[in-house]
Amino acid sequence: MKFFRLFLKKHRLTLVTAALFILVFAIVLRLYGIDLMVIAYPVSVCAFLFIIMMAVAFLRERRRFEYIKSLESVVPHVPKLTKADSPVEDELMAIVSLMKEQQARLNTGWEGRYNDMVEYYSIWVHQIKTPIAAMKLTLENMDSLESRRLSRDLQRIERYVEMVLTYLRLESETSDYVFKEYELDDIVRGVIRQFASEFIERRLTLHFEGVQMKVVTDKKWLSFIIEQLLSNALKYTAEGSISIFLEGGALCIKDTGMGIAKEDLPRLFDNGFTGRNGRLDNKSSGIGLYLCKRTADRLGHELSLESEPDVGTIARIRFAQDVAGKFE
Repeated sequence: MKFFRLFLKKHRLTLVTAALFILVFAIVLRLYGIDLMVIAYPVSVCAFLFIIMMAVAFLRERRRFEYIKSLESVVPHVPKLTKADSPVEDELMAIVSLMKEQQARLNTGWEGRYNDMVEYYSIWVHQIKTPIAAMKLTLENMDSLESRRLSRDLQRIERYVEMVLTYLRLESETSDYVFKEYELDDIVRGVIRQFASEFIERRLTLHFEGVQMKVVTDKKWLSFIIEQLLSNALKYTAEGSISIFLEGGALCIKDTGMGIAKEDLPRLFDNGFTGRNGRLDNKSSGIGLYLCKRTADRLGHELSLESEPDVGTIARIRFAQDVAGKFE
């Protein structure tokens, strides 16, 4: 209906002109003394032919409108536009074609720079893993409070290194997803082992008795999500406990930490958002939860957070059992 109103508005001059011509035609015939019934016939024929012409014009313009509306963006794979009906449309199509060519060149340049960046950081990650592995071996042969703290910090560095690759891979159209059915307990226990020394050193209690649930997921990427959520729970829990359990089909990670301000909750998954807690902790980058959310979306899982200041935070991962089919 809106398009029809716009069409009438665009062709109002044509409609008024046609109506005036028909009226003048009828008046002239009447002045010559021709009977009104006789005049009505040619006037009706003219009006009918004009309505047919306007209907054809309306349908053509409607098809062109739907076609242009279907083009969400001017990209290289957009098909060639139909033939122009006027010099203005011809010029517009020439501009669109030029924009398509420019977009294609920009995309080619961007893809080249992006691939170079991914290659550089991939090499950097593999190179930095060598000294990290050497330091871990050295610290394994030492048993002191200082060596345990260094091991924990080194483990944190290793997680940050992996976050670099995770961020780059998420921006890529292709990722190494391998969906299978896994025992959720095996994945969770594998992550918990990475933080065992930190739990002991900080005297925090971990409650986890197993969930006995199978999920269809990618083990590596789900491990990354749980690892980041558990790392955040440890970071903001000075005392008390962290619990991992199943609730309503969702894996829950609950802590008794400082909690999150109510006004920060809607933006927790925004890239770079640190919130009030992040401003208290200058080491916060605001990228961990963003990566968790993006990864969960790619896996077809639902990630949500609930929190109350000075009470704690609970993160929930809800699994979709049919996600594997999405990536086949």
